[in-house]
Parts: sequence; C-alpha cells; structure tokens
Amino acid sequence: MQQYFFKHIKTLLPANRSFVDEVADLLGISNDSAYRRIRGEKAITLEEIQKLCKHYHVSLDQIINLDSNSIVFHGNNVEAGNFDFEKYLQEMLSILKTLNAASHKMMIYEAKDMPIFYFFQFPELASFKFFFWMKSVLSYPEYAKMKFEENELTDILLKTGNEIIKNYCTIPSTEIWVVESISTTIRQIEYYTEGGVIKKKDTIALLYEQLEKVVDHIKEQAEHGEKFLMGTKPSGKPDNYHLYYNEVFLGHNSIILEADNMQAAVINHGVLNYMRTFDKKFFSYTKKQLENTMKKSVLISSVGEKERNRFFNVLQSKIQHSKKETLEQRAASMT
Repeated sequence: MQQYFFKHIKTLLPANRSFVDEVADLLGISNDSAYRRIRGEKAITLEEIQKLCKHYHVSLDQIINLDSNSIVFHGNNVEAGNFDFEKYLQEMLSILKTLNAASHKMMIYEAKDMPIFYFFQFPELASFKFFFWMKSVLSYPEYAKMKFEENELTDILLKTGNEIIKNYCTIPSTEIWVVESISTTIRQIEYYTEGGVIKKKDTIALLYEQLEKVVDHIKEQAEHGEKFLMGTKPSGKPDNYHLYYNEVFLGHNSIILEADNMQAAVINHGVLNYMRTFDKKFFSYTKKQLENTMKKSVLISSVGEKERNRFFNVLQSKIQHSKKETLEQRAASMT
C-alpha cells in the first residue's frame, strides 16, 4: 500500500523533476531515507502521510480504498480579490506541459462552450473573453467603468497564450460540440455592444471576424483529423484530433485526462473554476458518460464531410447573423 501511495504521487509530477529530491525536501530527510520509504523498506508516519497528502492534494481514503462516497476535488475558487490572471494562465500551461511529458496522453473535452485554448491564437478575442469575466463575472471594481478598448490583458495573453495553444495542439484530443458551443461568446459580444462597453465599431467587427476565423480553423482541423496552429500546415500525422457533433445537448464543460498512469476528471463551475479529481471511480464514471455521449453524436473529423459542412455552416450563419444585427444596432445608435 505504501509503495502504491508513492507510485500514485509520482504520476502527479512533471517528468523533469526528481521525485526522491521532492520527497526528501518535503519530509526533511535524506535522499537515502526517502528511497527507503518509497521502496516500502521503512514505514512512513501519520505525520509524513499528512504532509504528502496535503502537498500533492491526494485523498488518503482513495489510496487505501475505503468504502466511501466522498470525492476529493482540487482547485482554487476564483473570485474578485484573489484572482491572479497570469498565475491562472501559468497553471493551465503547467497542466498541459505535464500531459505532454507523458509517453501516453489523451484528453476528452465535452465542449458546452468553445474550449478556451482556441482563443489564444486571437489575442483580441482572448482578451475580450477574460475582460468579460473580470468585469461581469468577478465584478472587479477597477473594471466597473472600464471600456473594453482600455483593458491591458493582451500582452499577457500573447506571452503565455501562445505556449498554451502550442501544448494543446500536441495532445491527442477528442472534442464533443453542439451548435450552442459558440453561443456564449456571441451573446457576450452582443451584451457589451448594447451596453456601450465596446466603444468602437471596428472593435466589434474585429471580434466577430476573429470568431469566424476560429471556427474556420477548427473546421480545417476536423478535415485533417489533426490539430495545428493557425498559419501553419498539418504535420501529416493525423488522428490526434477527433471532433463529434451532438445534435441535442451537452450538460457541462467536462474534461477527462490520461497521462501514463495518471487519470483525472475535470469539471468547470462558476465560469472560471476548473476543479480536478484523481478519484478512479469518478474518472471511470465520467469517461463512461462521455463515451456514451459520443455514441449519440456524429463523428465529423476526417470522415463525414456532408455532416461536417452542415455543422460548420450553421455555426458561421449564427456568427454572421449576430454580426449583421449588432453592427446595424451600433450604427443606428450613433445616428
């Protein structure tokens, strides 16, 4: 059981970090003593177990297979006053890098809303999404009277956002979309246009133009069955991207991750919060639910050209309809 405990903790570390050094530093013991504990030659104390569980966010009842209905989730509840925008992005990047360091890796993303990763190739659109969250979701006082054009998030997004999308593109992924996956972003643009938060007509047009380009790029990925960066060509190694279209309804932005011996389920709540658990039962349950949704969906990557074109035509039609009405509304309000 002790060996399994340490083996589980090791799966949570990036490949470039020394597990023995980490355990020795955390417990204040020599590397030799750490080795003996990891191999199960010396029993760890309750105090040491507590330190390890707390530091690595491990549920002890999960490790020792207690018959418990409790599920331990890890994450930070984002709210005004404790939100560090750059730290939020760095944590996202760290998770993706950990996945990429594994020899076996996989992600399934139930996209009730468009996966956040794609926005990072379009700095103004990504900046708009985070600005909306800071102003309307977290209600930061300094954003209360700020117009969108006055925010200064773009530079941070350019620096870290590019690394995020690069890492996401190399992780074999399955995404499940509905037509409504783009609706949240459309409604946000409409809402800020009506409220005068976006000052310039050119800014409104740019946000819609970038949203159209995101959708076009995802369609191109689906055609090739491969993720790749905007402005680049597919590598010729397809099958790292599977896109499903669900005609009914997706309940959540749910994600499951696998990397070598690590399995995690991630759920989104409160818009910005992503809570993860390594609970094997919950992971298996979530994976089964997502696979069941995939069976009731249509695969539109690599195959299914007719259904793929129909799906993306509907998405572009929704964007263009909103763009036309929103720009006409802005023009009328200025006359």
